[in-house]
Amino acid sequence: MAVQLDGAVVAITGAGRGIGMAIARRLAAAGARVSIGDIDAALAEQAAAAVNGFGCALDVRDATSCAAWLEATEQALGPVDVIINNAGIMPAGAFLDESDALSDTQIDINLRGVIHGCKLAMPGMVARGRGHVVNVASMAGRLAVPGLAVYCATKFAVVGLTETLREEYRDSGVAFTTVMPAKVTTELAAGTDSAARGVPTVTPEDVAEAVYDAITHQLPEVTLPRYLLALNPLQSAAPHWLLRGVRRVFGDRRVLEKIDARARASYDQRIGALAKKS
Repeated sequence: MAVQLDGAVVAITGAGRGIGMAIARRLAAAGARVSIGDIDAALAEQAAAAVNGFGCALDVRDATSCAAWLEATEQALGPVDVIINNAGIMPAGAFLDESDALSDTQIDINLRGVIHGCKLAMPGMVARGRGHVVNVASMAGRLAVPGLAVYCATKFAVVGLTETLREEYRDSGVAFTTVMPAKVTTELAAGTDSAARGVPTVTPEDVAEAVYDAITHQLPEVTLPRYLLALNPLQSAAPHWLLRGVRRVFGDRRVLEKIDARARASYDQRIGALAKKS
Protein backbone atom coordinates (compact mmCIF):
# COMPACT_ATOMS: atom_id res chain seq x y z
CA MET A 1 0.00 0.00 0.00
CA ALA A 2 1.20 3.50 -0.80
CA VAL A 3 2.13 5.66 2.18
CA GLN A 4 -0.61 8.14 3.00
CA LEU A 5 1.22 11.43 3.42
CA ASP A 6 -1.36 13.02 5.70
CA GLY A 7 0.18 12.37 9.12
CA ALA A 8 3.19 10.44 7.76
CA VAL A 9 6.67 11.12 9.13
CA VAL A 10 9.04 12.10 6.33
CA ALA A 11 12.79 12.49 6.88
CA ILE A 12 14.73 14.49 4.27
CA THR A 13 18.51 14.86 4.07
CA GLY A 14 20.15 18.03 2.80
CA ALA A 15 16.86 19.87 3.15
CA GLY A 16 18.03 23.22 4.48
CA ARG A 17 17.89 24.71 0.99
CA GLY A 18 17.19 23.94 -2.66
CA ILE A 19 15.47 20.73 -3.74
CA GLY A 20 15.26 19.34 -0.21
CA MET A 21 13.54 22.45 1.14
CA ALA A 22 11.07 22.48 -1.76
CA ILE A 23 10.23 18.82 -1.07
CA ALA A 24 9.75 19.60 2.62
CA ARG A 25 7.30 22.40 1.81
CA ARG A 26 5.32 20.28 -0.67
CA LEU A 27 4.98 17.26 1.61
CA ALA A 28 4.19 19.39 4.65
CA ALA A 29 1.40 20.97 2.60
CA ALA A 30 0.07 17.43 2.06
CA GLY A 31 -0.07 16.90 5.81
CA ALA A 32 3.27 15.16 6.37
CA ARG A 33 5.30 15.70 9.53
CA VAL A 34 8.69 16.62 8.18
CA SER A 35 12.17 16.15 9.64
CA ILE A 36 14.94 18.16 8.04
CA GLY A 37 18.58 17.17 8.33
CA ASP A 38 21.35 19.44 7.05
CA ILE A 39 25.04 19.86 7.69
CA ASP A 40 24.23 23.48 8.62
CA ALA A 41 22.36 23.05 11.93
CA ALA A 42 21.01 26.62 12.00
CA LEU A 43 19.72 26.27 8.44
CA ALA A 44 18.05 22.94 9.31
CA GLU A 45 16.26 24.46 12.28
CA GLN A 46 15.19 27.52 10.29
CA ALA A 47 13.85 25.37 7.44
CA ALA A 48 12.03 23.10 9.89
CA ALA A 49 10.35 26.08 11.53
CA ALA A 50 9.04 27.14 8.12
CA VAL A 51 7.17 23.83 7.73
CA ASN A 52 6.30 23.33 11.41
CA GLY A 53 8.59 20.32 11.49
CA PHE A 54 11.75 19.10 13.20
CA GLY A 55 15.29 19.95 12.17
CA CYS A 56 18.81 19.32 13.37
CA ALA A 57 22.40 18.92 12.22
CA LEU A 58 23.15 15.98 9.94
CA ASP A 59 26.38 14.94 8.25
CA VAL A 60 25.33 12.13 5.90
CA ARG A 61 28.96 11.03 5.58
CA ASP A 62 28.87 9.85 9.18
CA ALA A 63 26.67 6.86 10.06
CA THR A 64 26.62 7.94 13.72
CA SER A 65 25.28 11.36 12.73
CA CYS A 66 22.64 9.75 10.52
CA ALA A 67 21.55 7.41 13.31
CA ALA A 68 21.33 10.29 15.79
CA TRP A 69 19.22 12.35 13.39
CA LEU A 70 16.80 9.50 12.72
CA GLU A 71 16.55 8.72 16.44
CA ALA A 72 15.84 12.37 17.22
CA THR A 73 13.26 12.42 14.43
CA GLU A 74 11.48 9.41 15.89
CA GLN A 75 11.46 10.95 19.35
CA ALA A 76 10.07 14.24 18.00
CA LEU A 77 7.64 13.01 15.35
CA GLY A 78 7.31 9.22 15.48
CA PRO A 79 8.58 6.31 13.34
CA VAL A 80 9.84 7.29 9.90
CA ASP A 81 7.46 6.34 7.10
CA VAL A 82 9.43 7.93 4.25
CA ILE A 83 13.11 8.77 3.90
CA ILE A 84 14.27 11.02 1.09
CA ASN A 85 18.01 10.79 0.53
CA ASN A 86 18.55 14.12 -1.17
CA ALA A 87 21.89 15.53 0.07
CA GLY A 88 24.46 15.91 -2.70
CA ILE A 89 27.21 18.06 -4.16
CA MET A 90 28.41 18.59 -7.74
CA PRO A 91 31.92 19.88 -8.42
CA ALA A 92 32.60 20.51 -12.11
CA GLY A 93 35.83 20.27 -14.08
CA ALA A 94 38.35 17.93 -15.60
CA PHE A 95 38.69 14.56 -13.84
CA LEU A 96 42.49 14.80 -13.50
CA ASP A 97 42.26 18.28 -12.01
CA GLU A 98 39.90 17.24 -9.22
CA SER A 99 41.57 16.76 -5.84
CA ASP A 100 41.35 13.40 -4.10
CA ALA A 101 39.68 15.14 -1.15
CA LEU A 102 36.92 16.56 -3.36
CA SER A 103 36.40 13.22 -5.12
CA ASP A 104 36.19 11.43 -1.77
CA THR A 105 33.74 14.01 -0.44
CA GLN A 106 31.43 13.50 -3.43
CA ILE A 107 31.51 9.74 -2.91
CA ASP A 108 30.88 10.12 0.81
CA ILE A 109 27.94 12.54 0.43
CA ASN A 110 26.34 11.44 -2.83
CA LEU A 111 26.67 7.69 -2.39
CA ARG A 112 27.71 6.72 1.11
CA GLY A 113 25.15 9.16 2.52
CA VAL A 114 22.40 7.41 0.57
CA ILE A 115 23.61 4.02 1.79
CA HIS A 116 23.62 5.25 5.39
CA GLY A 117 20.11 6.63 5.05
CA CYS A 118 18.80 3.37 3.57
CA LYS A 119 20.52 1.09 6.06
CA LEU A 120 19.35 3.07 9.06
CA ALA A 121 15.77 3.89 8.04
CA MET A 122 14.82 0.63 6.34
CA PRO A 123 14.87 -1.80 9.30
CA GLY A 124 11.90 -0.07 10.96
CA MET A 125 10.02 0.09 7.66
CA VAL A 126 10.62 -3.60 6.94
CA ALA A 127 9.55 -4.54 10.47
CA ARG A 128 6.31 -2.56 10.05
CA GLY A 129 5.74 -3.91 6.53
CA ARG A 130 5.40 -0.46 4.95
CA GLY A 131 7.42 2.58 4.02
CA HIS A 132 9.01 4.40 1.10
CA VAL A 133 12.63 5.17 0.22
CA VAL A 134 13.19 8.00 -2.26
CA ASN A 135 16.73 8.44 -3.55
CA VAL A 136 17.45 11.64 -5.45
CA ALA A 137 19.92 10.86 -8.23
CA SER A 138 20.18 12.74 -11.54
CA MET A 139 19.96 12.22 -15.27
CA ALA A 140 23.73 12.20 -14.86
CA GLY A 141 23.09 8.79 -13.30
CA ARG A 142 22.02 7.55 -16.74
CA LEU A 143 23.97 9.77 -19.14
CA ALA A 144 27.73 10.38 -19.01
CA VAL A 145 28.65 14.07 -18.80
CA PRO A 146 32.29 15.02 -19.51
CA GLY A 147 33.42 17.33 -16.72
CA LEU A 148 31.32 15.53 -14.08
CA ALA A 149 33.09 12.16 -13.97
CA VAL A 150 32.99 11.43 -10.23
CA TYR A 151 29.58 13.04 -9.84
CA CYS A 152 28.25 10.80 -12.60
CA ALA A 153 29.88 7.78 -10.96
CA THR A 154 28.08 8.48 -7.69
CA LYS A 155 24.72 9.05 -9.38
CA PHE A 156 25.05 5.93 -11.55
CA ALA A 157 25.73 4.08 -8.29
CA VAL A 158 22.62 5.52 -6.61
CA VAL A 159 20.50 4.43 -9.57
CA GLY A 160 21.94 0.90 -9.35
CA LEU A 161 21.58 0.76 -5.57
CA THR A 162 17.92 1.77 -5.70
CA GLU A 163 17.08 -0.66 -8.50
CA THR A 164 18.70 -3.50 -6.56
CA LEU A 165 17.00 -2.65 -3.27
CA ARG A 166 13.67 -2.51 -5.08
CA GLU A 167 14.09 -6.14 -6.14
CA GLU A 168 15.78 -7.38 -2.97
CA TYR A 169 12.95 -6.03 -0.79
CA ARG A 170 10.09 -6.36 -3.28
CA ASP A 171 7.98 -8.43 -0.87
CA SER A 172 8.68 -6.28 2.19
CA GLY A 173 5.96 -3.66 1.72
CA VAL A 174 8.64 -0.97 1.26
CA ALA A 175 8.62 1.01 -1.99
CA PHE A 176 11.70 2.48 -3.68
CA THR A 177 11.90 5.43 -6.05
CA THR A 178 14.79 6.92 -8.00
CA VAL A 179 14.35 10.59 -8.89
CA MET A 180 16.42 11.75 -11.86
CA PRO A 181 16.19 15.46 -12.71
CA ALA A 182 18.06 17.16 -15.52
CA LYS A 183 19.31 20.65 -14.63
CA VAL A 184 17.58 22.12 -11.57
CA THR A 185 17.69 25.86 -10.86
CA THR A 186 19.57 25.66 -7.55
CA GLU A 187 23.00 26.79 -6.37
CA LEU A 188 24.40 23.42 -7.47
CA ALA A 189 23.82 24.48 -11.10
CA ALA A 190 25.40 27.92 -10.68
CA GLY A 191 27.56 29.03 -13.59
CA THR A 192 26.09 26.55 -16.06
CA ASP A 193 23.97 28.91 -18.19
CA SER A 194 26.30 28.47 -21.16
CA ALA A 195 27.66 25.04 -20.25
CA ALA A 196 24.17 23.57 -19.96
CA ARG A 197 22.61 25.44 -22.88
CA GLY A 198 19.88 23.27 -24.38
CA VAL A 199 19.66 20.99 -21.35
CA PRO A 200 16.07 20.67 -20.06
CA THR A 201 15.70 22.78 -16.92
CA VAL A 202 13.27 22.38 -14.03
CA THR A 203 12.70 24.11 -10.71
CA PRO A 204 13.04 22.66 -7.19
CA GLU A 205 9.26 22.89 -6.97
CA ASP A 206 8.96 20.69 -10.07
CA VAL A 207 11.12 18.08 -8.37
CA ALA A 208 9.07 18.36 -5.18
CA GLU A 209 5.85 17.74 -7.10
CA ALA A 210 7.43 14.70 -8.76
CA VAL A 211 8.45 13.33 -5.35
CA TYR A 212 4.90 13.83 -4.10
CA ASP A 213 3.57 11.91 -7.11
CA ALA A 214 6.16 9.16 -6.67
CA ILE A 215 5.14 8.56 -3.06
CA THR A 216 1.40 8.73 -3.61
CA HIS A 217 1.53 6.47 -6.67
CA GLN A 218 4.56 4.28 -5.74
CA LEU A 219 6.44 5.16 -8.92
CA PRO A 220 9.76 3.27 -9.29
CA GLU A 221 11.51 5.93 -11.40
CA VAL A 222 10.81 9.59 -12.08
CA THR A 223 12.67 11.78 -14.56
CA LEU A 224 12.34 15.52 -14.89
CA PRO A 225 11.14 16.51 -17.38
CA ARG A 226 9.09 13.31 -17.60
CA TYR A 227 9.82 12.70 -21.30
CA LEU A 228 13.47 11.98 -20.45
CA LEU A 229 12.37 8.57 -19.17
CA ALA A 230 12.53 7.40 -22.81
CA LEU A 231 16.23 8.25 -23.09
CA ASN A 232 17.53 5.18 -21.28
CA PRO A 233 16.05 2.54 -23.61
CA LEU A 234 16.95 4.68 -26.63
CA GLN A 235 20.52 5.01 -25.41
CA SER A 236 20.75 1.25 -24.82
CA ALA A 237 19.48 0.47 -28.32
CA ALA A 238 21.45 3.03 -30.33
CA PRO A 239 24.91 2.14 -31.71
CA HIS A 240 27.91 3.79 -30.07
CA TRP A 241 28.95 5.68 -33.21
CA LEU A 242 25.51 7.29 -33.43
CA LEU A 243 25.48 8.29 -29.79
CA ARG A 244 28.92 9.86 -30.06
CA GLY A 245 27.88 11.75 -33.16
CA VAL A 246 24.84 13.13 -31.37
CA ARG A 247 27.04 14.11 -28.44
CA ARG A 248 29.42 16.00 -30.72
CA VAL A 249 26.57 17.86 -32.41
CA PHE A 250 25.01 18.68 -29.05
CA GLY A 251 28.36 19.76 -27.58
CA ASP A 252 28.63 17.48 -24.57
CA ARG A 253 32.01 18.92 -23.51
CA ARG A 254 30.58 22.31 -22.56
CA VAL A 255 30.85 21.61 -18.83
CA LEU A 256 34.59 21.27 -19.40
CA GLU A 257 34.91 24.26 -21.70
CA LYS A 258 32.22 26.82 -20.84
CA ILE A 259 31.56 26.65 -17.11
CA ASP A 260 31.40 30.13 -15.54
CA ALA A 261 33.91 29.84 -12.71
CA ARG A 262 33.14 33.31 -11.36
CA ALA A 263 29.40 32.63 -11.09
CA ARG A 264 30.19 29.31 -9.46
CA ALA A 265 32.79 30.60 -7.00
CA SER A 266 30.53 30.80 -3.94
CA TYR A 267 29.25 27.25 -4.40
CA ASP A 268 32.73 25.89 -5.08
CA GLN A 269 34.01 27.57 -1.93
CA ARG A 270 31.26 26.00 0.17
CA ILE A 271 31.77 22.45 -1.08
CA GLY A 272 35.54 22.93 -0.98
CA ALA A 273 35.24 23.66 2.74
CA LEU A 274 33.42 20.33 3.16
CA ALA A 275 36.26 18.54 1.40
CA LYS A 276 38.81 20.04 3.78
CA LYS A 277 36.82 18.71 6.74
CA SER A 278 36.44 15.19 5.38
